Amino acid sequence: MEPIQKEMKARSRSTPTALKLHDELRLRGISSYCEFWDGYKHIDLAIPSHRLNIEVDGEQHNLNPKQALADLKRTYYSFQKGYFTLRIPNSLVHSNFSECVELIMQIIGPNGDKSKI
Repeated sequence: MEPIQKEMKARSRSTPTALKLHDELRLRGISSYCEFWDGYKHIDLAIPSHRLNIEVDGEQHNLNPKQALADLKRTYYSFQKGYFTLRIPNSLVHSNFSECVELIMQIIGPNGDKSKI
């Protein structure tokens, strides 16, 4: 499958909130990937060059104990592989988009400096 076809397929599986975040990160020069398969699960947004996974979660991730435990297990799996998982509630992206993006950029570091992670 061609790269553009892969990207379109991944975008079709992404939520509008995750896509909004993905597109803004790309505009800022960060290579992020939608619905990235890590061999265990699909990640909403992955930034492999910085070993950063971003999950954009709906409220069911906080209100349902089974879902919360499953998320914690997925976070642990990624951690074992050397990846940091950042969980961002949908509500935060909707209500404070600019600040949310700025904080992600600070986590990544100046000019995409991956030594901060």
